[in-house]
Amino acid sequence: MPKSVVIPPGTGKPLAPYVPGTLADGILYVSGTLPLDAEANVVHAGDAAAQTRHVLETIKGVVEAAGGTMDDVTFNHVFLKDWADYGAINGVYAEYFPGDKPARYCIQCGLVKPDALVEIASVAHVGKPVGALNIGSSV
Repeated sequence: MPKSVVIPPGTGKPLAPYVPGTLADGILYVSGTLPLDAEANVVHAGDAAAQTRHVLETIKGVVEAAGGTMDDVTFNHVFLKDWADYGAINGVYAEYFPGDKPARYCIQCGLVKPDALVEIASVAHVGKPVGALNIGSSV
C-alpha cells in the first residue's frame, strides 16, 4: 500500500528518525508530538496548559497539511509526566475537541525531554487524497 509522508511547512528537525505524519489509505498517523520549537527546545516550561496548546496546534498543522481537520481525529494517545497536570491538560484538550470526542488513552510516564509535561500522538481519518500530496514525499 502506498503511503505519503506529511511534513507541514516550518517543521523543525525531529529528535529521532521519524516524520510528523504518515498518510496511508486515508488514515493519518501523527507521530508523538512534544511541545518543541523548531530547534527542538521545550517551550512553556512548567506550564502544562500552554504545552498542551502548543502540542495540539502542532498536531492540527499536520492534520490540516494532510487535508483534514481536528474533527477527523479519531484517537489520541496522551502521555503526561505528572497526574497533577491532568486537569490543565484536559481543559485545553476540550477546546480542540468540543463536540464528539475522539477515543483516547492517557498514561503517566517519563518523556524524552525532561521539561516536557505532555506528549500526544493521534490518528485521523482524512479520506483518500486526490493525486499526490504536495508535502513531504512518497515512501
